[in-house]
Amino acid sequence: MRFQKRYIVLFVIVSLVTFFKFSIGLDDFINVEQFRGADIQNGVFYPMIAQSINRNRLAVTLNGHTYTNETDGIYMDEQLNIMVPVRVLRESLHCSAHFYDKDKLVILQGTRKIEMELDSYQMVFNDTVVDITSPMVNDGRDTYVPLQQLQDKLFFSMKWDSENNEAIGVTFSNAELLPGRFDLREYGRVGEVRNQGNLGTCWAFASLSALSSALLPEEDLIFSPDHMSLRNSFSSDQNTGGEYTMGVAYLTSWQGPVYESDDPYGDGMSPNGLTAVKHIQEIQFIDADDLQEIKEAVFIYGSVQTSIYMKASNEFYYNKNNYSYYYNGDNPVNHDIVIVGWDDDYPASNFPLKPAGDGAFICQNSWGKTFGDGGFFYVSYYDTTIGKHCVCYTGIEEINNYDSIYQSDLCGFSGQLGYNKSEIYAANVFTSTHDEYLSAVGFYATGKNTSYDIYIVTPFSDTESLSEATAMLAAQGRKDKAGYYTIKLNKTVQIKAGTKFAVLIKINTPNSTRPLAVEYKSDNDNNIDLLDGESYVSANGVKWEHTEGEHNCNICLKVYTSYRGRNSGWKN
Repeated sequence: MRFQKRYIVLFVIVSLVTFFKFSIGLDDFINVEQFRGADIQNGVFYPMIAQSINRNRLAVTLNGHTYTNETDGIYMDEQLNIMVPVRVLRESLHCSAHFYDKDKLVILQGTRKIEMELDSYQMVFNDTVVDITSPMVNDGRDTYVPLQQLQDKLFFSMKWDSENNEAIGVTFSNAELLPGRFDLREYGRVGEVRNQGNLGTCWAFASLSALSSALLPEEDLIFSPDHMSLRNSFSSDQNTGGEYTMGVAYLTSWQGPVYESDDPYGDGMSPNGLTAVKHIQEIQFIDADDLQEIKEAVFIYGSVQTSIYMKASNEFYYNKNNYSYYYNGDNPVNHDIVIVGWDDDYPASNFPLKPAGDGAFICQNSWGKTFGDGGFFYVSYYDTTIGKHCVCYTGIEEINNYDSIYQSDLCGFSGQLGYNKSEIYAANVFTSTHDEYLSAVGFYATGKNTSYDIYIVTPFSDTESLSEATAMLAAQGRKDKAGYYTIKLNKTVQIKAGTKFAVLIKINTPNSTRPLAVEYKSDNDNNIDLLDGESYVSANGVKWEHTEGEHNCNICLKVYTSYRGRNSGWKN
């Protein structure tokens, strides 16, 4: 009975502390405790309360994204602050959050700016020093920030659900989450201006400039456009030109990137034996003409690759004095650049042909520093081609994240397949080359709000094996935006060398009639090899069709494995 009373008292304390912590703040909580006549010492009871909270499932839900102590490492510290990985700020609170000099974090949201340093009990908010009860910390694997300490500084609020041991936060709907002007150059997040010369390699320069920007300021790396344009799977030369999908295919298949110093540009040669120095595990595609979404991607992740129709030699479109470009015709895109910022108040009068309103993107070109303002120029929001095809690199990992990749889509996403409805089943079959663990699956969401269920079938014998009823459900979820995603399995699956296995995915993309991304081989396309895959599709998960034989395509569905059963973590 005595022990039961002790647990009841502890439960009451936990409930009171967490309620007051999230509702009225720590100082008010201490006053309430004094009013009740209790003499509770923070250093004694707070650690006990945190230990009790952390022992159970702890969750934080921010704008529909849920993070837990089981999957994301969040925890309550001894000051009763919930500590979350820095990536949470980017993913769910619309913040730019990047490290400078390794231990200094700069958080931007709208016109608000926060600077935090590791292990410091102070932060700087809009140039004012503020004391905090919990510092930013690094546990050797990830860096965590105290969420409650940020809620009155950023545009979000939180409430505590004691019944479910969950903090629920929402971003203020009327908040100005983006400033009227923003320039990545001012934050050291743009790589050097480069010159493609007279070769048709703008697509490679734009892809790798956006990739370099996504790593800045934490890492300043220069990647090789030579390797991307000569060592991809498309059998095209550097004069032919290309597009963003070629860069995406090259990067997601781990053919690159490699360092510029290992394969210098412009000599027409690319040495044998170079391997990727980073693994690209996530790429987001931005809806055509969605200016707000483009701005948010630049703000949070870095430069955004885009295609435009570019004819700078025509003074009707380009003003050399103001470095401003505006095209209002209907010619197809012919050039790739990267967007590094914007200015909502950039005057329409600065363009040779006056657009319908003010506002311009700040862009980086690949024509050297003699073009524009040291390689940069302004493109009107009203340009009829900018923003039609946009890509940003949102998941870049080290090369030790997985040991092997199984794939049959080296030319990437070049077509879509479906049964005139939003849902489709698809499966890829592979044979393991090692004793290994299936750890993650990569696929394309071809539209917004794509939901997925991923199953593993091992061993695979025939299409009768591809049944939801008998296959192992390994992961499920939803992706808000179109793009390429790597999904870690809920539990790694051990297989022996020589085992034939299948990965099965059920995809539902609202308002789509062809939701599945495929590597499509047309009659005059000699690049795509259909012999490297065994793929199947189904409208209902029961009757299956062989895609290589019946649809001239491979399914874009990859499997990542580890030889020691480990899963990777995302780069912060």
